Amino acid sequence: MIQRYCISLLVALGISCSYTSKPTNALKAALESNDSIIRWVLDNAKQYQVQIRYTQIDRKGDSIQFTDIDFGVDPDNYFYPASTVKFPAAVAALEKLNTLDTLDRTDRFYVEGDSVETNFERAILEIFAVSDNAANNRLIEFLGFDFLNESMREKGVTPIRISHRLSTSNADDVTTKPLIIYKNDSSIVQSYPIISAPPQPLKLLNIKKGKGFYANDSLYREPFSFELKNYYPVAAQHALLKRIVFPGQFPENQRFGLSEEQHQFLLDAMAVLPYEAGYEREAFFDSYGKFFMFGDTEAPIPDHIKIYNKVGYAYGTLTDCAYIRDTKNQVEFLLTATLLVNADEVFNDDQYEYDQIGIPFLAQLGREIYDYELQRK
Repeated sequence: MIQRYCISLLVALGISCSYTSKPTNALKAALESNDSIIRWVLDNAKQYQVQIRYTQIDRKGDSIQFTDIDFGVDPDNYFYPASTVKFPAAVAALEKLNTLDTLDRTDRFYVEGDSVETNFERAILEIFAVSDNAANNRLIEFLGFDFLNESMREKGVTPIRISHRLSTSNADDVTTKPLIIYKNDSSIVQSYPIISAPPQPLKLLNIKKGKGFYANDSLYREPFSFELKNYYPVAAQHALLKRIVFPGQFPENQRFGLSEEQHQFLLDAMAVLPYEAGYEREAFFDSYGKFFMFGDTEAPIPDHIKIYNKVGYAYGTLTDCAYIRDTKNQVEFLLTATLLVNADEVFNDDQYEYDQIGIPFLAQLGREIYDYELQRK
């Protein structure tokens, strides 16, 4: 069993494997862990459709070196990105605001036909603090799908195809609703509808999953198709995270057009804990949107550990994309991981092993890598 596991690591990571030597990097150390949840998931990695990208960060003066190490990462092997797509929506919204002299992120607005009034700043905070679907959808009405996708692609965040809103009746509508924006107490601005091109079916591995799904209270005994769903693989998620956390490491044409103040606001929002955004800590504990290291506990996250991330979970797929930094111990790394937990292979039945397998695996994976980084010079 050990030999078989070692060979799988060799293939997936492209590195040599030794039973006695010290692991050469944090991901290799984590995948060789004897922890029961790590062993269980990796021994069944094909079933759980595991993909992981870890970036080791080395600093020397003003120089930063990234070393990317993968397990199972394949942009052609589809997984449903769920709420992780809210990260590019937040970035694109700030960038678009920065091109409009007439708008600011604190301007109040509501979507035509919606009774909720908010502002861009609050919507972005809600996206990262509690992964609010309605907040994300309001940004989609402001952006449109074509603009959102193109703003990512032209900065090198590829491949990506965001084609629908989340958990709403008009999820697939390619035409946005107008925004009614208050400029002051006496004047308003109304945006125009934006029409995007209809999405084309994705042609990827595992684009159809499982053996059944529920729709309109009926069970259909056939694979569930994700052909028209959002597509935001590990490579793109990791690319966006790098460009936001370390913009100076990329050429000018791959940096997003954010002001220094906007950039700092975005980083603060990514690291915000729910109680810091005004939510009750008893209902929305610190790890509500932080799967790595702390996802399986409701204990407070230590002040010296900051996690800049976006999680997603739906259709049995859990994903976290994070920059983790320990200011006290000078530890930092980037980590993106996804897995599918759907033992009965039926979608939309709400029978997923999030709490039993998915979140414990991501939490332990984060801890294993963090513990290795603590010892690394």
